[in-house]
Amino acid sequence: MQTNFSLAQLADPDIEAANEILRKCVHCGFCTATCPTYVLLGDELDSPRGRIYQIKQTLETGRPASASLTKHLDRCLSCLACTTTCPSGVDYMHLIDHARVLIEKTYRRPLADRLMRRLLALVLPCPAVFRLALIGAAMARPFRRFFPGRLGAMLALAPDKIAPPADVDRPQIFKAIGERQARVVLMSGCAQQVLRSSINEATVRVLTRHGCEVVIANGAGCCGALVHHMGREDDAHAAAKRNIAAWERVERESGGIDAIVINASGCGTTVKDYGWMLRLDSAWADRAKRYGGLAKDVTEVMTGLDVAPKLETDKRIRVAYHSACSMQHGQKLKAEPVALLRKAGFEVCEPAESHLCCGSAGTYNIMQPEIARQLQERKAGHLRVLEADVIATGNIGCLMQIANGLTDADDPKIVHTVELLDWATGGPVPPELDHL
Repeated sequence: MQTNFSLAQLADPDIEAANEILRKCVHCGFCTATCPTYVLLGDELDSPRGRIYQIKQTLETGRPASASLTKHLDRCLSCLACTTTCPSGVDYMHLIDHARVLIEKTYRRPLADRLMRRLLALVLPCPAVFRLALIGAAMARPFRRFFPGRLGAMLALAPDKIAPPADVDRPQIFKAIGERQARVVLMSGCAQQVLRSSINEATVRVLTRHGCEVVIANGAGCCGALVHHMGREDDAHAAAKRNIAAWERVERESGGIDAIVINASGCGTTVKDYGWMLRLDSAWADRAKRYGGLAKDVTEVMTGLDVAPKLETDKRIRVAYHSACSMQHGQKLKAEPVALLRKAGFEVCEPAESHLCCGSAGTYNIMQPEIARQLQERKAGHLRVLEADVIATGNIGCLMQIANGLTDADDPKIVHTVELLDWATGGPVPPELDHL
């Protein structure tokens, strides 16, 4: 693609990076076939190619973001299926991240939109606040039909039960069982520890069982993904720096680490990108690059360990594996989780259109509830026909989204991949699978 930036514009490192990305796009249109919003809406402006062209126009003219640009970029799930499909290697992720920062800085959203985004940015990254908010939402849930649009969508996503804070999420060290093979930091996250603390518990059990010493770092918290995708650059960078500082303290106080283990693939995609996010901050660039390089999904770590299945059941359990977009497109991890599940003794199948998003996408199912609902129904339909005993996924957002779309009594339950690996190697049966 030809671009027309001035030399003065190219002196800005963000514009220079955007220019390099834009010039790789040849407008071939391969991305349209795998873009969820284009598949649903059929609007060129809601395709990656269309969004790239709109971003190019806005950046070249130097104008503030328009209502039209904001509308079509807000509809993007950042699923990154387009980057997997693109034959030219267009770095769509960093281009749209830059455009969202531009929108946040130059476009004034309607009041209701601003308030909703600020509410989500305040509540979701803070487990204590999020837990209180969910208690209130659970009380209001029976009346959700009286709440329009986004408020109704938010209430519909609230779980029926909210667990108290889990002991596993407080700062501490879990010793390896047997000879220590590795020393890792587990990122306990923010929303996940409130929505499903069993995932972190299963992760600690399976890692220590396989020779990993697991550290929960004091001061670490939200990875920053939520505010990052809102274009709130300063908040995202602050979250990244807090985590990096916490991991540095772990190494200073108790020795080196072999990996930062992440069991929510959306968080993993962001942490692995810390080096890019902070590349222009001289005080943090090298530190961010190092810790971003240490970040690994839990299935990456388990792949390097000697997984010994001990599963004892009367039947061979059929698992439908849903590959989260942030896992298969963001981190390019598609084969590892499936191979681990098979090695653990499960029969694994995958749904049709496995490349298409389920509609969760961070806060997307709240901010764009109608499109998210269509994607949810589409994904649920593809999973039902597999007639699996259980569904597994590696991202909390997908887990909650799909669970809310599978509400029939005969529908399979959904758990995190690590919960199945924990069960198969000597851990407890996930409560959702007691009937198996």
